[in-house]
Amino acid sequence: MRIIRFEKEGSAQLAAVNDQDQIFALQQSDFLALIHEADRLEITPLELVSKAIEGIEALHDQIDQLQLLVPIEAPEVWAAGVTYERSRDARNYEATEGRLDASTFYDKVYDAVRPEIFFKSTAARTVGPGGEVQLRSDSVWQVPEPELGLVLSAAGKIIGYTIGNDMSCRDIEGENPLYLPQAKVWKRSCSIGPAIRLAEAVDNPYNFQITSHIYRDGEKAVEGTANTNQLKRKLEELTEYLIRDNELFEGTVLLTGTCIVPPNEFTLAHGDRIEIEITGIGTLVNHVVSAGN
Repeated sequence: MRIIRFEKEGSAQLAAVNDQDQIFALQQSDFLALIHEADRLEITPLELVSKAIEGIEALHDQIDQLQLLVPIEAPEVWAAGVTYERSRDARNYEATEGRLDASTFYDKVYDAVRPEIFFKSTAARTVGPGGEVQLRSDSVWQVPEPELGLVLSAAGKIIGYTIGNDMSCRDIEGENPLYLPQAKVWKRSCSIGPAIRLAEAVDNPYNFQITSHIYRDGEKAVEGTANTNQLKRKLEELTEYLIRDNELFEGTVLLTGTCIVPPNEFTLAHGDRIEIEITGIGTLVNHVVSAGN
């Protein structure tokens, strides 16, 4: 079962989407209200949704006909890095100017007990499905990073799964690791959506198939696939380090790292379209605009 938000007559409407892509309107106005109601009734969110849509008629709209909103206005978005071997290799390439035989701190963090976790975005900097992600004006090597996102409770419990795009400036990060915040955080540098799959509706989070396409001038420029079974670290391991001595806000999203990296000669350009699909969640589509647009 997936949860979406869409605009209806100027207001946000919450809805459930079953595996047959039928859409059912819900009474709650946002995802956390749904979670709170389930907690109050001492049932799971999936049980609450299943009871709420039992016997009611599905909407006549298709998902692509709705004006989708970000599925949750996450107060904070965090991200984990170097959680896949492919990501480690890409970071090494940036840091060593292509000398792949050179060992770096990325190798160390890949094998370390402590994972890399960094602050990525806020609600104001995050866009939803169909929104525009923005290029940074002082970077010439920028890429999307398709990632599985964890929607967390204040205690760090995984309550849902979504799709995230962790926009990244490879040249800035490669120049100096201390520049990581500038390589990761700027206006409209993150997107999440189009839906949240309830945690109880996922049998195995280590079997999500991730597919990414980048289109330029209507032609496919880059494509890649990965599976969360390639993750080096467990999801609970990442969340445990995020909440350690930290105040976590309810509805925080943690992006879990990427295994899909475009060719080294590729950089995003104004007008590109990014599509990230994760089986069971949906397809997150965003368009790329230059700084200042």
